[in-house]
Amino acid sequence: MKKDYYEVLGVSRNADAQEIKKAYRKKAIQYHPDKNPGNSSAEAKFKEAAEAYEVLSNADKKARYDQYGHQAFNGNGGFGGGSMNMEDIFSHFGDIFGSSFGGGGFSSGFGGSGSRSARVKGSNLRIRVKLTLEEIINGVEKKVKVRRMVQASGATYKTCTTCHGSGQITRITNTILGRMQTASTCSTCGGAGQILDKKPAGADANGMVFNEDTVSVSIPAGVTDGVQLKVAGKGNAAPGNGIAGDMLVVIEEIPHDILKREGLNLHYDFYISISEAVLGCSKELDTLSGIVRIKIEPGTQSGRILRLRGKGIPSIESYGKGDLLIHVNVWTPKTLSKEQRKFFEAMASDDNFMPSPSESDKSFFEKVKDMFS
Repeated sequence: MKKDYYEVLGVSRNADAQEIKKAYRKKAIQYHPDKNPGNSSAEAKFKEAAEAYEVLSNADKKARYDQYGHQAFNGNGGFGGGSMNMEDIFSHFGDIFGSSFGGGGFSSGFGGSGSRSARVKGSNLRIRVKLTLEEIINGVEKKVKVRRMVQASGATYKTCTTCHGSGQITRITNTILGRMQTASTCSTCGGAGQILDKKPAGADANGMVFNEDTVSVSIPAGVTDGVQLKVAGKGNAAPGNGIAGDMLVVIEEIPHDILKREGLNLHYDFYISISEAVLGCSKELDTLSGIVRIKIEPGTQSGRILRLRGKGIPSIESYGKGDLLIHVNVWTPKTLSKEQRKFFEAMASDDNFMPSPSESDKSFFEKVKDMFS
C-alpha cells in the first residue's frame, strides 16, 4: 500500500508550496544516486519523494489528492505508481537540486561509476484528438499519425571534446570570498554531451530527420473537453544518447445531437403527446448505455425530470458515474381537426382541465434547484 504523500515528504497537510519544495529538496539530496551508489532502498525512496512532490507541487493535483487520495490518479496523472525513471526526475526537477551536486549533470541511475554524462530530452509534440460522447463514456484506443523528429539512419555521434560528455562547462574563479564554482551549458554540444560525427544525406545539423509514425493512444473513460493526456516517449527524439520527448494529447469533445453534457450528468429532452401525458404510457429510450424503459405516470406534467442513476458519464478518477436526467415535455399540437377542436372547446370550462397545482407539483425554480443538488 502506498504511503501518504505528506508523510513521504515529512510535511503537514496544510504546508505551503515553499515548505513542500524545501522538504522535497532535503529528501532528494539525502537519497540522491551520487550519495548512495548501488543502494536500491535509497533508489526507491528517491523515486517515492519525486512522485510525492510531483503531485503536491501542482495545485490542481494536490486538490484532487486531498479529496480522493491515491485513488485520484489510478490510471491517470502522477507518475503511475512510482514507475518513473531517473531521467524523468532530473528532467522535471533537476533545477531543485541547485549546485548541491556540482551545479548540474546528474548520473542517470544508481550503482554506476558516478559518470555524469548528459542526456538531453527531445521536444514535446502536441496533438488534438476529437472524441464522440460514446467514446468518452466507454473509453477508446485511438491510432493517430504524427510527424516526429527521429535520428537519421546512419547518423553517428562522438563525445563532445569541449565538455567531455558532461554537457556543461565548469569554471572555478578566485574571489575575495574564496574559490567559486559555476557551471553553464556547453555551447559546442548545447548540453547534449555529444556532437554529430557522421551526417547522412537529408539529415539536419543534429543528424535528425522527420518521420511519419502511427501512435496508439489509450484514452480512459470520462475525459472532458480540453483535458491533456501524456504519452511518454512519443514526442521528438533527441540526438545522440538523448531521450525522446512526450506526446501531449488534447481532448476535443464532439457535441452530441440529442444528449447534452453537464459534468458527469447527461440531459435528454423527451417529448410526449397530450394523450400520453393524460393517460400515462411506457416508453423505450435508446441511450448511450443501451436501451432503457421509462414509465410515464398518468397526469404527468410538462417539465417533470426523471433521473436514471448511473446512466451518465463515468468519473475519470473512478469514483462513480453521473446520472441521465430525462426532461419530460408535453407536446402541444399546433393544428387541430374540427372534431379535435370541438373536444377541447368542450373541455375548456371543465374543472378537471383547469390548472390546479398541488404542493407536490414543484415550480420551475425548485426543479432546477433539485437538479443541481
